[in-house]
Amino acid sequence: MEAQATKTTKPKKSVLKSFLLIFKWMGKFWPLLVISFGFLVIVSYTRTLIPLFTQHIVDYVLEFNLEEGSRLPDFIFRLVDHGNALNKLLLAAVGIILVDFVRSISIFFRRSVTAVFSERVSYDLRNNLYKKLQNLSYGFHSHSETGDLIQRCTTDVETYKNFISDQIIEVMRLVLLVGFSIYQMVKLNLNMTLISLIITPILLTIAIVFFKKVEKKFTTIEENESKMTTHVQENVSGARVVKAFANEKYEIEKFEGLNRKFTDSDYELTKQHAVFWSTTDFICFAQFCVIAVVGVIYATKGTISLGIYSAFLAFSGNIIWPMRQLGRIVGDFSKATVSVGRLNEIIEQKDEYGDTHGTLKPVISGNIAFDHVNFKFPDSTYHQLEDISFDVKKGETVAIIGKTGSGKSSLINLLVKLLDFQEGHIYFDDVDIKDIEKHHLRKNVGIILQEPFLFSKTVEENIKISDRNLDSDRVAEVAKIAKVHEDIVGFEKGYKTLVGERGVTLSGGQKQRVAIARMLLKPKPILVFDDSLSAVDTETDLQIRKALKKEWKESTVLIITHRITTAKEADRILVLDHGKIAESGTHDQLLAQNGLYKNIWDIQSRIDFQIEDGE
Repeated sequence: MEAQATKTTKPKKSVLKSFLLIFKWMGKFWPLLVISFGFLVIVSYTRTLIPLFTQHIVDYVLEFNLEEGSRLPDFIFRLVDHGNALNKLLLAAVGIILVDFVRSISIFFRRSVTAVFSERVSYDLRNNLYKKLQNLSYGFHSHSETGDLIQRCTTDVETYKNFISDQIIEVMRLVLLVGFSIYQMVKLNLNMTLISLIITPILLTIAIVFFKKVEKKFTTIEENESKMTTHVQENVSGARVVKAFANEKYEIEKFEGLNRKFTDSDYELTKQHAVFWSTTDFICFAQFCVIAVVGVIYATKGTISLGIYSAFLAFSGNIIWPMRQLGRIVGDFSKATVSVGRLNEIIEQKDEYGDTHGTLKPVISGNIAFDHVNFKFPDSTYHQLEDISFDVKKGETVAIIGKTGSGKSSLINLLVKLLDFQEGHIYFDDVDIKDIEKHHLRKNVGIILQEPFLFSKTVEENIKISDRNLDSDRVAEVAKIAKVHEDIVGFEKGYKTLVGERGVTLSGGQKQRVAIARMLLKPKPILVFDDSLSAVDTETDLQIRKALKKEWKESTVLIITHRITTAKEADRILVLDHGKIAESGTHDQLLAQNGLYKNIWDIQSRIDFQIEDGE
């Protein structure tokens, strides 16, 4: 079983890939986008009818140039061409109002459908991201910053949602409006149309250059904001530590530095936007002036009518100002590609439940065997565990001790497939661990960590987290086994007491005992205590272990501990040193070997004696 590299990679700078991902994540909600597009066609087409009504009124109704005639579509012309000039004028006015009414209604429905579309897509994406995070490996989370992951699942998803709700629709609106406008303009006069389109390649070139520049800026901004978010998250969670060391000033100065970097990068982006908007505004205004001047010359010479000239001024606005919006679209697309790249980093991560997941769900009675297991972290050059071999029989209690960094916790993590070893085998009742389905394995192995995580819920809800349907009597029963019942009933609200984030309102020993109670709700064939009694006194430690042995006498128990007094009660003791099993045996056998265990025993015994003697 090979260790999985879980460190995230940098976003791939592929515009095409980002564009495809933007549409891919829309998934099953395509019909809503199609409906929105349909309303957008109506909105864009009806907008191009208004200049034609202007030409119709000036050239045909007011008879400034009867030779030109009305350029309205036939089905509209037949509706407004009745009676004398006054009637025609009134009918044209009513026609403009009706067309604009249809356009307004279409805008309403288009925006409504687009809003539903974007919300459903972002809702689906957030759910998929959260599900993905739940299924990613322990190694991924150990290498990731919480604040950064939170930002990806909130800010980056919101950026993506805004882009598909606003800018994708804006692109379609721009294409349709410009397309319909050019179509109508060509019908009016080809030369004026070409003059009106001179600005287009210039604006496109500027937009592409702008895109290349701001994409890098958006990446820097996202990274700086991520660092700032992580710092805030860590300091809010670790407020007690900051205050305990009177470190507020340092943390404030550190945040100010991160905030300054974020502000500076955002300011640089703002300056680039200012240059772009001022430049494009000038070009658009200059183009509008060119159209106006050339149009006057053509109208004076009789090349075009006054009505066509008026229509061209309106159509030019339909082309010039939407094209100017390319900058906003390009800027938002740059921001969206950065967010999409960051989101895709998570989505492309390999699930924990992949090739090494396993499919078997055997009966696990409690027999465990390690057979020449070797393990090292992906980024390490040495083995954290080397040639580990030992057996544990059903119902046996085995203590594992060793210096810090000797590999005790890594060994336990291998046991529940939080980490993958490179060589050797681990068996549960003669079934290889790599063939066992992970969920099934973890349901049969109960682990209590040294630093248990409690949620911001009541004490009862934290204990019942694995089975919310259990009654209060069962909760109190396991709390008594964990020797935390008396503490809980001493609280003002008892089991309904709300614990703070990560259980900060409880002492270290109380948190550990609540975690033990939580694990004991359902019988498990294997129980693992990862130094999870370190925060309780020796007497309470002994009481808990006696109660456990009485309640779960058929369960196999593995205890990682630094206390010899805890280890000596075990059926067997494993001593780890530099990732290897240095010694193995009962308490008396290890004392007789006069090795590492004996040295630890002598040191702890001497310390206990000195404490009792008042030295």
